[in-house]
Amino acid sequence: MGQFSLTSNAEWFKEKYGKVSENTYNGKNVIQARVKKSYKFTGKYLVEAIPTSFNGGVGSGSLPVPNTDTAADAIIRAKKVYATVKIDREAIKAADGEDGSFIKQTGHTVKKGVESFMRNASRILFNSLDNGELGRGDASTAVTGAGTTASPYLVIIAAAQWKEANWEEQDGVNVGSESTVLVVSEVVPSTRQIKLVGTSVTLAAAVLAVGSTGAKIYMQGSKDNDPTSIATALAATSGTLYSVNVSRRWQAPVQADSSSAGVTTDMLNEDILGVERRSGQMPNLIVAGYTQYIKILNLLEDKKEYPIEARAENLKGKISFKGIEYMSPAGPIPLIYERFVENDRLYYLNDNFLDVRHRPDFGWFDDDGTVFLRSNDEDSYEARYGGYYENYIAPTFHGYRYGLAT
Repeated sequence: MGQFSLTSNAEWFKEKYGKVSENTYNGKNVIQARVKKSYKFTGKYLVEAIPTSFNGGVGSGSLPVPNTDTAADAIIRAKKVYATVKIDREAIKAADGEDGSFIKQTGHTVKKGVESFMRNASRILFNSLDNGELGRGDASTAVTGAGTTASPYLVIIAAAQWKEANWEEQDGVNVGSESTVLVVSEVVPSTRQIKLVGTSVTLAAAVLAVGSTGAKIYMQGSKDNDPTSIATALAATSGTLYSVNVSRRWQAPVQADSSSAGVTTDMLNEDILGVERRSGQMPNLIVAGYTQYIKILNLLEDKKEYPIEARAENLKGKISFKGIEYMSPAGPIPLIYERFVENDRLYYLNDNFLDVRHRPDFGWFDDDGTVFLRSNDEDSYEARYGGYYENYIAPTFHGYRYGLAT
């Protein structure tokens, strides 16, 4: 009767915005465009065989004693990662009969929802703190405020854990193991100050005691629930990674502490060859934060820009990025920057061994026959994006350097 129907128009929505969402998810930044992605992860978990030795005895002068290769089973378990968006019902009605308004608003909401998901996926991929952690309070600085809109909690994040990209206004967060959600009302990068509105027993106690807190702050619901990060995989020196014991054949070959030394071309060459010497594979990406990216540019005499294409064939020509080429001993390697990488860090990555394993039907949830569902307690409609995946990072083919002068 002239009214937009969420049921009858659900497929139209998917066809209209499906490719937009796919392109945004696959190409919002360089790493996400370059990593391999699969969508057939079924079963309780996925097992990946990891060779840990060569097969066959070798020797000269007489027949060698034969041996067999050994392998370990990497266990990959999917994690739940979501984004949700809402559209007010009155906005839908206000656009009823107008050909453009609701469609444009839907498109904007869809695009921003996927972009927010991608922002969080990038945070997860490069998180170097505890699983799901954004940062922690500076234990030497008092917490003030009451958690209200007029008087939010003021928390100074410790310098060692500060990463501006982790913090965005309107994000929901948890303090420690608390389940209550606080909203980030303002971020003040110059002082590493975060303003939080909501209820927190931990923060309230710190204010009442006129003390301080080193409490960890997590993206809402994310404590111990994020997929594995590159930093976690490459920093492992003991214990297990994907249920495989960390050892010489299951560990990043370059884990270098610069102890505040500056970046040099000799250091870059040594690290790149260090990865190749152990794994037999050269890195094909160098990823830096803004500070080290600028310092490396200053080292390079010939700064030639060139396009970096997406991995997927169906995205080539649609998504590309500008990069700088570093001429290593084994040939040119793209140098790119990533805002979620710390300023004292460099990653040497081989994107052939970075794989995001998704369960089927990743994307907009439409199992009920519609994308937008009416909210139970509000006069609005809600849509959910995401699904279940794990970042599979074989550490043997990558390296990283930290502690560089900033």
